[in-house]
Amino acid sequence: MELISERAKATVDLDGGRLASLVIDGMELLVTEAEKGTRWGSFPMVPWAGRLPFGKLSFEGVTYDFPITSPPHANHGTAMRERWVERGPGHIEAELADPWPFGGRVSQRFELTDEALTVTMTITADDQAMPAQMGWHPWYRRQLDRGESVELTFEAGRIYATDEEQIPTGELIGVPDGPWDETFIDVTQTPILTWPNALTVALTSNFDHWVVFTKPDHAYAIEPQSGAPNDLNRAPHVLKPGESLSGWMALTWG
Repeated sequence: MELISERAKATVDLDGGRLASLVIDGMELLVTEAEKGTRWGSFPMVPWAGRLPFGKLSFEGVTYDFPITSPPHANHGTAMRERWVERGPGHIEAELADPWPFGGRVSQRFELTDEALTVTMTITADDQAMPAQMGWHPWYRRQLDRGESVELTFEAGRIYATDEEQIPTGELIGVPDGPWDETFIDVTQTPILTWPNALTVALTSNFDHWVVFTKPDHAYAIEPQSGAPNDLNRAPHVLKPGESLSGWMALTWG
């Protein structure tokens, strides 16, 4: 699926519901290929985001096991491995199928203009209650086809402390010096990516958790999420039958 404006072009891959490419003023912003599916584009993380420790989910007294996709954990939900269906201009949808035991469906809507891309995602329960979480995992290139290497502007008050498996414990602590692979909260300045002499992109979302990963040499992963990794176990958002959870992210450029 393609969306085109005078200045920009977005390509959505229906295998995984992934934003596969975003070209602005002739420059590709995203990493467009990698050996692992979790290392390129901007893919939806749903019905959970981040690491699910050892592939285990406990909900209403039952423990469920999920395939280990990033040993020893199950990473980033199941919808990025589903085939999505185009339902209308900029609108795609997928069923939440095995190994997710609760059913449900998820949709994304993409809106592109000359100044912005907005993506909205909604997860809806079927006939049984289920825990839910969502977010996006974009990989932004450090270096575009022109200009200088990217600079990040971002301010937040605290991060989640993690255990030896990099799973949040629930404790909130001060922000360390970068490079980062952290989950931030109390954000006072949402991320701004500046490629000097090329482009500036401001990132916003209605979600209040941001995972920021600046360690790779070739890219930054800057991920708005509805909660911290493992919140599906620790502090889930529970959808009753027929209920929905929605969120959006926007990229705005000058």
